[in-house]
Amino acid sequence: MNTLSIEGWRKPDINAKSIPIGELHFRVDEKYHLLMEQAELEMEKSHEPEKFIDVDMDTMELKVSNDCPDLINCRFRVYLNPVDHRGHFHLVAQSAQDHSLVYSNAVMIDQLG
Repeated sequence: MNTLSIEGWRKPDINAKSIPIGELHFRVDEKYHLLMEQAELEMEKSHEPEKFIDVDMDTMELKVSNDCPDLINCRFRVYLNPVDHRGHFHLVAQSAQDHSLVYSNAVMIDQLG
């Protein structure tokens, strides 16, 4: 299992600038790690731009800062970096209050142990 502390952002609408919301602390267990690696391999073959993996909020152990709204629809977005073609992921969700986009900075899948 990997415990990550990653800078989080909120984007109220598509034309708005992202607003920092402090760090998001969450665990990526072996199940999600394997799903991300599988998604990376599938995208290399299919050339799909991204894949999403639904997150079970009851088992994820997500902790957010006071500046972060309550979250719904949490998923991992997996994509291939256009420069190095390696798999990256980040947590994406919606604010329960206004459905704005909430997301973390990206991490390379290879960095997961």
